[in-house]
Amino acid sequence: MNKIIIISEIGINHNGDLLIAKEMIKESKNCGADLVKFQKRDINLVYSKKMLETKRESPWGATLGEQKKGLEFGEKEYREIDNFCKSIGIEWFASAWDLNSLQFLKKFDLKFNKIASAMIVDKIFLNEVAKEKKHTFISTGMSDFKMIENAVNIFKKNDCSFELMHCISKYPFEDTKANLNMIKILKDKFNCNVGYSGHESGGLAISHAAATFGISSLERHFTLDRTMYGSDQAASITPPTFKQLVGGIRKIELALVGDNEKKILKEEMEVAEKLRAHINLTNG
Repeated sequence: MNKIIIISEIGINHNGDLLIAKEMIKESKNCGADLVKFQKRDINLVYSKKMLETKRESPWGATLGEQKKGLEFGEKEYREIDNFCKSIGIEWFASAWDLNSLQFLKKFDLKFNKIASAMIVDKIFLNEVAKEKKHTFISTGMSDFKMIENAVNIFKKNDCSFELMHCISKYPFEDTKANLNMIKILKDKFNCNVGYSGHESGGLAISHAAATFGISSLERHFTLDRTMYGSDQAASITPPTFKQLVGGIRKIELALVGDNEKKILKEEMEVAEKLRAHINLTNG
């Protein structure tokens, strides 16, 4: 069994504060995350003018546009993030939500791309990502088999390494909606690695269970405090819980190591001798 790549999804939980973002990166590293991920949007492409002008109270103002602008980092902030990640030894990448943001991320020497569930239906965008030839995590929330097949075909056509990620796009979702059997179904149907992007509420049971399905990666939203402002906070986990997540997954990986032969282990022989001493082993 290969090591599961564990991704700390910082997303926009930093609330546009670079100091908070750096603290989240540091804590993710301390918890054992392999990668940290952000989200990048050109808000004038992702949202219509009408939407940006709608009323929405937030720490940044009274409109949706002011909120979205407040959440976005620009080149200066990402340069600092890039340097900080290098200084502490952890890789970062981001899910672009539009072509301008994809172009923006080319300014950095990133090894990975991520297709957010919302973007899996945008064939032009998928082609541009696949042309970069970077290993890409493709979330499959809000999609059916046909949508996934279209994305898979685009990445195969461009000879771009990828893996699917089973995902339920509700923040958070009820345990009964997890449908972890879909991990194996996706692996068999598309003959590729499949990870898990979890949005369950706070706990670890579903994520730990996903690790037993042979996933190649696991992503959970990360926060310093679930009471912070933001729509993703409720589906996020704090550093102590994230550390438990990583520890549990690493134990699960060890527990799944083995072969298909059922035999008496060396560690069992002395126990067998003691516990079977009263049995006449020739009685069969």
